Amino acid sequence: MNMGTEALRLPAPAKLNLMLRIVGRRQDGYHLLQTVFQFIDVCDWITLHTSADGRVSLKSPLPGVPEASDLTVRAAMALKSAAGVSEGAIIEVEKNLPMGGGLGGGSSDAATTLLGLNRLWKAGLSLNELKDLGLGLGADVPVFIEGHAAWAEGVGEELTPLVLSEPWYVVIVPGCHVATAEVFSHPDLTRDNPPIKIRDFFEGHQENHCLPVVRGLYPDVAEAIADISRYAPGRLTGTGACVFAEFESERVAREASVALSPKWTALVARGVNESPLITHLS
Repeated sequence: MNMGTEALRLPAPAKLNLMLRIVGRRQDGYHLLQTVFQFIDVCDWITLHTSADGRVSLKSPLPGVPEASDLTVRAAMALKSAAGVSEGAIIEVEKNLPMGGGLGGGSSDAATTLLGLNRLWKAGLSLNELKDLGLGLGADVPVFIEGHAAWAEGVGEELTPLVLSEPWYVVIVPGCHVATAEVFSHPDLTRDNPPIKIRDFFEGHQENHCLPVVRGLYPDVAEAIADISRYAPGRLTGTGACVFAEFESERVAREASVALSPKWTALVARGVNESPLITHLS
């Protein structure tokens, strides 16, 4: 594989949904949401190499995932087409975030690819143009491109920046993979919850409307919520499977993480309002 001479290594951080409300459904089947995104300082890493042959490829494709279906490749191809770029790219993905965990790993990888290649290729697309491209790849991609903690509405693309506290979190990764489509199509999911205002979130309205369905379908998620809730209120990020709890200090978070059942993989992470990706690109 012929690597180009230019390369860029960038983080693709995880996110947590601090709240997730389902307030309607569009005619195309997409659900209308209200959610709050905050980043944590646990990341995949993406290394991007330019390639003179015009091809976009992965250095190490994920097992069982066709290369053309990989979100980083799709992101690169979308940017290449939109900007009329003749160069290619070779993409290396160091995968640290669990797939199907609700931490946004695939969306974050795609956003990092878009921002990184826009710079490497000198494509010249604006942030809003990149966000539009990202939305075609996944509803969570725009917030990773924007790079700031945010209140989100619509399908997750209507963003209002927020200044949140930056606590420590313990994130449990249960041994199951939640199928988002199964959750959103489940007959027991309530889809007409009343919308709230941003101030309501800060006053404590931080429900996740997917939690009852996910807890019923996935016993490991229910058990993980119960385990972490012995130390702080357990919450679900996105549709899961990961659950998390907030702590006032790294010390207290680490004490809780080691007291959990040894069956879990547990991460200790700092909540951050500015994405580590934006810090690296500035």
